[in-house]
Amino acid sequence: MMDSLISVAPLLFADAGANNLPYRIPIHPNLVHLTLGLFIVAIAFDIVGALFPLEKPVFKFLAIPAVRSNLFDVGWYNMVAAAIITFFTVAAGFYEMLTAYIPKSATSSWGLGAMDTAIWHGLGGVLILALIVAMTVWRGFQRYLWRQDRAMQVQWSYLLAGLGIFALMFAQGTLGAHLGGEFGLHVTADQMLRLGSDPNTL
Repeated sequence: MMDSLISVAPLLFADAGANNLPYRIPIHPNLVHLTLGLFIVAIAFDIVGALFPLEKPVFKFLAIPAVRSNLFDVGWYNMVAAAIITFFTVAAGFYEMLTAYIPKSATSSWGLGAMDTAIWHGLGGVLILALIVAMTVWRGFQRYLWRQDRAMQVQWSYLLAGLGIFALMFAQGTLGAHLGGEFGLHVTADQMLRLGSDPNTL
């Protein structure tokens, strides 16, 4: 069914430009980087907050007026923002994938065909969205209930889980890079060349 949807979808957007989208530049890749940035900053600041007693002399030497609770504030608000924006990231990814031309013959450096890569990338996006939402709920319980009166606002298990999600994001990002770099999905210049247009007219 997914195969038939993807093959029919471009017909619905025949006049939508090189990428079969009603806008010139695909949105999903930009939102992906926003998701990554927000999540990485959230975990990074929570790690800095967790290690604050060791880092305090360094902050003092560099004359940086760091406050531990402020570091945890940055971690919390970035995690909330990551959870919100990732809904739009995944939605844009599915919408844009359904309009893409999926080549049948090529395989990626991981040995996957374009369709298999697209399916795994889509499933991975939903999984990462669920994990980010779960991390946000977990972080909220730590902030407002479990560790409200503690100097260290996060659990080590939470930080380790965040680092584990980094590894999943790397695999997910590589699949996305294969779709764009090896199969040309929604790479505007690639699509224009496929249609016989000049990419320099962008």
